Amino acid sequence: MSAAQERGFKPLSVAILDAGGQLIAFQKQDGASMLRFEIATWKAFGALAVGSGSRWLDKASAERPHFVAGLTAVLDGKIVPVASGVLFRNEAGDLLGAEVLTGGTSDNDEAAAVYAIEKTGLPPQPA
Repeated sequence: MSAAQERGFKPLSVAILDAGGQLIAFQKQDGASMLRFEIATWKAFGALAVGSGSRWLDKASAERPHFVAGLTAVLDGKIVPVASGVLFRNEAGDLLGAEVLTGGTSDNDEAAAVYAIEKTGLPPQPA
């Protein structure tokens, strides 16, 4: 999250889920707003549920609201269809999980998540 601080982003929270949707890690910076755990977790969970970054879900919520409403119902409301959920895969292309940074604008949050995944040497999949 230091790259986000260097760019002047608001305090962020990060959640990392494995490919099965289980929480691996969560961290919240001092000053990050409440509910960031839930927002980050359900952004990542939604991305994993559809096999695409949450930017795709954000777009689908405008273009196909009935689909996102149905998905939200199936997932018992545990989805936040807003950009910043980024999938990550190994070099063979196998899905490993999803990472979300949240607290600022969706574009900044997604850029920070992509940056963090790239720093690990894994290829990010934002959409």
